[in-house]
Amino acid sequence: MRLDVTELINFYETPLGRCATRAILERVNGLWGSLSGLDVLGVGYPSPYLEPLQGTPRRLVSLMPAAQGGHAWHPTERGSASVVSDDRELPFQDSVFDRVLVIHSLEETSNYARFLREIWRVSAPEARILVVVPNRAGAWALSDNTPFGHGRPFSRRQTKHLMRDALIEPSAWTRALYTPPVDWKVFTSASDGWERVGELFVPNLGGVNLVEGVKRVRIDPSTPEKVRVVAPVKLRPALSREQGLQE
Repeated sequence: MRLDVTELINFYETPLGRCATRAILERVNGLWGSLSGLDVLGVGYPSPYLEPLQGTPRRLVSLMPAAQGGHAWHPTERGSASVVSDDRELPFQDSVFDRVLVIHSLEETSNYARFLREIWRVSAPEARILVVVPNRAGAWALSDNTPFGHGRPFSRRQTKHLMRDALIEPSAWTRALYTPPVDWKVFTSASDGWERVGELFVPNLGGVNLVEGVKRVRIDPSTPEKVRVVAPVKLRPALSREQGLQE
């Protein structure tokens, strides 16, 4: 059962919710950079992450599943729009969006394959699709106090396989949310430090996996999976380039 939109709104208004936004947004901006002139779609509950994106996108669209409920954005000059619909039948034409952010969505949907193929359908050729899911090895997936503790958590390998099955070829990955999932000031006030220490010393225990993929028309199953390991700015990757990718 999906969380109600009011629960998501309430979480992101807490200090812990703001810590989560900063940590994940840092990774998103590190992966995507400037989005000036691009059409950007967020699916699930992406609103806290869309407005602070770098650059000036031509269009920003937030799609929230009907089972969750949605809310309107405040009017902006960035072509923003919010939509509520079935997440397995997106109300857009084919090949529209250059970037797609999926958050609070894949872990809650009832049909992973159909959902990701819909994401594939509305994405432009060579679009970059970023899927953010709870990490099954992280503490956040075990906490009912945050939205990341609801739905099914995924390992990085599981997420990559689901994306490849939907003709979305994984190209990069990273993790975030090393701050303990407890809304105590002693943790939230030092969240940046938790993120740095966690990335360096316990990289497998991040609360969320972020896997970026590229829309393909066909993926050769015999092609080895090689994706970049991305770390926040001014922080060395947990894995070296020589180790390449994995799995």
